[in-house]
Amino acid sequence: MYTTTGRVGASQTGADGNMKLVSALDAVQDCSNLWMESEPGFVQFLTEHHAGMFVLFRQADLLRLPQYGEWFHVATSIYRCAGYSGYRNTVLYGADGAPCVQSWSLGAFVSYESGRLLKLPPKESGRIVLDPKVDMQYLERHITLPDIPYRTLPEQPVRRGDIDFNGHVNNVRYVETALELLPKARAVARLRIEYKSSAKLGDVLCPTLGEMEHQAYLTLSDRNGSLYAVMELSDHKNTSSA
Repeated sequence: MYTTTGRVGASQTGADGNMKLVSALDAVQDCSNLWMESEPGFVQFLTEHHAGMFVLFRQADLLRLPQYGEWFHVATSIYRCAGYSGYRNTVLYGADGAPCVQSWSLGAFVSYESGRLLKLPPKESGRIVLDPKVDMQYLERHITLPDIPYRTLPEQPVRRGDIDFNGHVNNVRYVETALELLPKARAVARLRIEYKSSAKLGDVLCPTLGEMEHQAYLTLSDRNGSLYAVMELSDHKNTSSA
């Protein structure tokens, strides 16, 4: 397990005085990436094979968001790692020690040179420290879009600030785009996002949005219809349903 500590600052706070969802997800993702410091052997393997870890899916359940000035810490751990993929939990805890955001994600090992999946040898995966799964509801990693009306929303050009050190749009920036496009009145208590391909600088995100009583479904694709990401955003009344 790897942990980071922080305090909610003004740049992370929304108009309601609470930590913004995207700021919480940034903290979750940062801790997940910094986890590499705890596994130098794994980092060496990736470096030698010119490979990296890429997120394919994330589910995040929001219990509450910390307030401005509140101390928080984030803990991330791997609970399964074999073959081409790894599974992790990352939880953001408030000052009272209770979880605020619980998440699990699936990542794949990918060669930078070929773009293909890289299989982690048992010798390497056996070295990675595994921890028990966090007690939360685990939903299906594939998001099935329901047969409902979808409307096309304005195109969103990829901005320079959306790009991270991997050379493509940072995972949380897709969520940030989605939240800006959602009707303001919609609450989000659970987020599921399936990543299909990586958008880069110069690309354009073409959104579609379909809404039900307790869920909204948002897709981001290129102008030819190839998907970058698919999201399901659920309100507080739906967090206990599978």
